[in-house]
Amino acid sequence: MRILYQLLVVLFMVLQGAAGQPFTHSPFDPCVMQNGHCFPGICHRPYYWIGTCRNGYSCCRKYVEV
Repeated sequence: MRILYQLLVVLFMVLQGAAGQPFTHSPFDPCVMQNGHCFPGICHRPYYWIGTCRNGYSCCRKYVEV
């Protein structure tokens, strides 16, 4: 029973910490949705350009042979 109370206290602390965190993630990021990464400048090998990120960087995806 004592372990249950300790687990509840830990859960309460985690929820309190999560409630104080600012929301930083965008619900829709086109580059990430296409498995890309944002790089300044142009895409270099083994990456290729698939679009532009919101901050103006190039959205690049790694080239994978099938």
